[in-house]
Formats: sequence, structure tokens, C-alpha cells
Amino acid sequence: MHIKKGDNVIIITGKDKGKKGKIIRVLVSENKVILEGLNMMKKHQRPRKSGEKGSMINIAMPIHASNVKKID
Repeated sequence: MHIKKGDNVIIITGKDKGKKGKIIRVLVSENKVILEGLNMMKKHQRPRKSGEKGSMINIAMPIHASNVKKID
């Protein structure tokens, strides 16, 4: 893989095209990376205890390594 954890990259395709970010995790077996604060999706979280409310949280989803380019 041409990139590793901690590298600064730019997204070259997709909904976040042109945005820059830092790699926080590399999924080598799937050839994907997770970027800090980019490619965010909302996840519905169920209440853990009775009386507690459910919520929506933002999580960073993986993006294919071919869709990012390393920058200096």
C-alpha cells in the first residue's frame, strides 16, 4: 500500500473530493483507509439503559485507498 497511518492525503473522487485529511487507521486486508473527520456517516445508536434516549452519532467510514492521494 502506498500510504500509511499518519500521512496527509487528499481525496480525489467521491462526495468529499478535494478535501484534505490525516489517516487515522489503515485496513490492509480490505485496501481501505479511515480519515480523520472525512467521509462521515450518521449512525443511530440504541439506548443502553432503560430511561435513556437513543441518539445519532457521526462516525468516519472507510474509503478505498485508490481514491486518496498522498500530499507533502
